[in-house]
This record gives sequence, C-alpha cells and structure tokens, in this order.
Amino acid sequence: MRIIAIVLAGGAGKRMGAPTNKQFLLLDNKPIIVHTLQVFEECKPVDGVYLVVNQKDLPVIQEEILEQYRFSKVIKLVIGGRLRQDSVKNGLDAIENPCDIVIIHDGARPFITPSFIEKGIYLMEMFDAIIPALPVKDTIKVISKEGFVLKTLDRDSLWQVQTPQTFKYELIMKAYMEGMAKKLYGYDDATFIESIGKKVKVIEGSPYNIKITTPEDLIIARGILSELRGSFNQ
Repeated sequence: MRIIAIVLAGGAGKRMGAPTNKQFLLLDNKPIIVHTLQVFEECKPVDGVYLVVNQKDLPVIQEEILEQYRFSKVIKLVIGGRLRQDSVKNGLDAIENPCDIVIIHDGARPFITPSFIEKGIYLMEMFDAIIPALPVKDTIKVISKEGFVLKTLDRDSLWQVQTPQTFKYELIMKAYMEGMAKKLYGYDDATFIESIGKKVKVIEGSPYNIKITTPEDLIIARGILSELRGSFNQ
C-alpha cells in the first residue's frame, strides 16, 4: 500500500499581519512548517510528502527548510494556486505514480501526532473518506450583511472540521476533477467528496490541533507547546 501526504504551505500570512508566510514564523525556535513536516517524517505508514508552496517561497523552502532539516520524505515541491482548492488539485496532479491513500493537511496545524495520522489510515479499511472534527461549543448564528441575526443554528449538529483529511486516492481525484470542472468552491477537501454523493466519516479531532492563522493563534500555540512538553516530562 502506498500512502502519500499533501501538505499545504502556501499561505500568505495576511491575517497574521506578518511580512512573511505564516509557515515560517518561529515556534520554539523552529518554523511552524518544520514542526508539521517532522510529524509526517515520523509517521511510518506515510511513504512520501508533496509540499505545496508559493512560487516566491521556493528559495526559503529549499535552503532554510529542506537543506537544513533534511526531511527524507519530502518527494517534491509543488507550486500552489490562487485558492486552497487550486493548491490541493496541483498537489494531486503532481503525484506521479498512483497511490492508494492520500492525506491532505494544513501546514499551519503543527500539533498533530503520528498516531493521529495513523488512525485515519487504519480506518481506510472501512471507509473511503475520513475527517477529524470537534463539536462546536459556542452558539452559532447566521448574520445578514447588515449585521443582524437571521437565525440560530442547532449547535448539537455542528462540528468544527480539522485536517488531516484522509481519502482513497481514486475517490479524491474523481471528486476534485468533477468539482473543479463545475467550478465548485470547497471550504475543505471533504466538500468535494460530498459533492459527488459519497459519505464522509467523521472521527474525533483534537483540541490541540489548531490552525495558526492570527497573532492570537501563535500565542495559543506557544501555550499548547508548553503544555505538551509538561505532559511528556511527567
């Protein structure tokens, strides 16, 4: 069985308010993307990683990430697209030899573990598409453009979706090809699976598995890192 991961590292960092890609911001003296790639490096079932990046970030990725940290599983650097889904499609198209399973992950989510990735892989024996998610804690309201409440959604049926999202290779390829042809806008990769009428299995995510997007997220990430270190040392 051949398992490939597509790691998305092409964010612009606009919401972070940083002059550089958020993936390169330091967390414990290492770029965020290094933490993420290290987890895939340590995940034994994963055979290779396709790292999707911005064209302008290629020199930094090659010189300061790949050459310095020597990630053996990074097979290829892929240039991303305008939207997240364009970047994923580029990553899928770059896979030269068909594989069995594709794992798609946001590079700005460094707090996954090899066992978390392996859980999704193991469940591929029973399901074709798996995503991690957590129940929503806050009340969610639909707001009009003018800033007024239109309705309140049933919190019991709402879940906050994370990555890594794990798929059978042929299914996610088919879903993306058909979805992109129809100009579907997908908030995540599972949206494309849903669009072709296939079921997506939800498994429990992790409260630590945050996406570092804003300055506040970076503060939270440092706290999570400190907490995880404390747990390991006990």
